[in-house]
Amino acid sequence: MEIRETPPECANTGLVNWKSLGRSILSSTLVAACFPVIYFTYNGHLTLKSALIEFFVPWTFANCVSIPANLVPWNRLDVFLQLNRAKWAARIAVLLGLGVLGNALGIAIFVLVRLIPPGDFPRTFISDLPIVLTMTLLIGTAMIIYEEMREQLDKTALQLRTQELDRERALKLATEARLSSLESRLHPHFLFNTLNSISSLIPEDPERAEKLVERMAALLRFSLDSTCGGVVPLERELKIVNDYLEIEKARLGDRLNYDVSYPSDLDSITVPPLALQTLVENSIKHAIAPNRGGGWLKICVERSNGSIDMGVRDSGPGFDLQQSAAGHGLDNLRSRLTALYGGAASLSTSRDGTAASVHITIPFSRS
Repeated sequence: MEIRETPPECANTGLVNWKSLGRSILSSTLVAACFPVIYFTYNGHLTLKSALIEFFVPWTFANCVSIPANLVPWNRLDVFLQLNRAKWAARIAVLLGLGVLGNALGIAIFVLVRLIPPGDFPRTFISDLPIVLTMTLLIGTAMIIYEEMREQLDKTALQLRTQELDRERALKLATEARLSSLESRLHPHFLFNTLNSISSLIPEDPERAEKLVERMAALLRFSLDSTCGGVVPLERELKIVNDYLEIEKARLGDRLNYDVSYPSDLDSITVPPLALQTLVENSIKHAIAPNRGGGWLKICVERSNGSIDMGVRDSGPGFDLQQSAAGHGLDNLRSRLTALYGGAASLSTSRDGTAASVHITIPFSRS
C-alpha cells in the first residue's frame, strides 16, 4: 500500500507560497540593512534621512522583484519544459521580465514618495536597469537553486519516512503472521492431548467422561476466543488451567495434586494465552503421569521489578529446554514469547532438591 504525505514546503496549494515569500522579504530586509552600513563606511558620516534612504531604495527594488516572483507558478512552468536547458532558459527569461517590472515599480514608488522627480523616470529607469537585472539574475538563480535543493531534501525525507513506515508495517505483519501460525499449531495439539485424557475414562466411567467432554468443549471455545487479541488476562488464563487440571484429575485421580498461588491484584495483568497451560501440560506429561505414585505441581505467579514471573514447580526430575521437540509444547511457547515480546521475555528451567521448575518471565502489563 502506498503512503502519501505532503512535504511541508508543498503543503500550500494556494497561489502564493507564503513561507517562500516570507523568506524573500526577510532576506531583502537583511541585505538592505547592509547598505546604510556600507554608506557610513565609505563616507564617514550618516544622518537618519540618508540611512532611511539607503535602506529604503534597495529594499524597495528587492521586494518589487521578489514579491511578483512568488506569484510565478514555477512548478507548472517546469511541467511543460522537461529539458534542463529549456527550464533554465524559461527561468532566466522570467527573471529578466521580473527585473524590468521590479525596476519600473521601484522607480514609480520613488516618484510617489518624491525621492525623484516624475520627469526623471525614463532616465532613472534606464540607468538603474542593468544593476537591477544583474541582481535579479544572481539572487533569483540562487533562490531557485535553494528552493530546488530544499524540495529535493523534503522529497528524500518523505521517501525515507515512507520506507521506514513500510518496513515497520512489514515487520508487524510478519510478526502477526508468525504468531497466527504458531497459535494455529497450538490448538490441535491442545485438543489432541485433552481428548486423549478423556478417552481413557470412557471404558471406566462413561457418564463422567461425557460430562468432561462438555466441560472440554466449553474450555476449548473459551481458549479459541482468548487467542484473538494475542494476550489474555491472567484470571482467564488460570480458568483454562484449572479446567485442564480438573480433566486430568479425573483421569489420574489421587495421583495428581496441585496448588495455585498468586496475588489477587494480578488478576488483570495480561499473559500469552495457554502459556501456563503449556507448562502444566508438560509437568503432567513428563513428571506425574509416568510415575506410578503420581506427583504434585504448584503454580506461582509473582511480580518482580516491572516483570511477571509465572512458574510451575513439580516433583519431576527436570529436563533440558534444548531437548524440547521442535514445533511442539515448550518450543512453540518459546517462539510465541519471542513473537510477542522479543528479547524482553524468557523461558527457563531450574532444579533444587527434589523439585524442578519451569519459569516464564514477561513484561508487566495490564489489560
